[in-house]
Amino acid sequence: MIHETTLRTRYGETDQMGIIYHPNYYIYFEIGRTEFLREMGGMSYKDMEEAGVMLPIVETHCKYRVPAKYDDQLIVRTMIKEMTAARITFSYQLIRAVDGVLLAEGETTSGFTNMEGRPINLKKKYPDIYDKLLNVMSL
Repeated sequence: MIHETTLRTRYGETDQMGIIYHPNYYIYFEIGRTEFLREMGGMSYKDMEEAGVMLPIVETHCKYRVPAKYDDQLIVRTMIKEMTAARITFSYQLIRAVDGVLLAEGETTSGFTNMEGRPINLKKKYPDIYDKLLNVMSL
């Protein structure tokens, strides 16, 4: 299942050339991931943390294709690419809303850990959360 989040770039996110500074793309990915979980998975990051599940990022990737600029309206397309009992990988496309141009695409992989940062088997320890995420993948 693909989820779309719309946002508008802000002046403070630009560099001297008037384009969005490259680390901000990961913030856009985070917004997409957070809204994906809230709207598609039926739980927020906060809900997962309160249940005892943390999702630290263990790997990231972004391919920048066309620069985003100040005041662009962007669409962040987010989906679960793959998931195991130990990890989840989200993929993203960042698209300029006005013309549909693909600006960037990327991935983040998070491990499932407890509050102390120790890896957990989500399927065994929190089967309800695992099943919710698995169901979203199959839609």
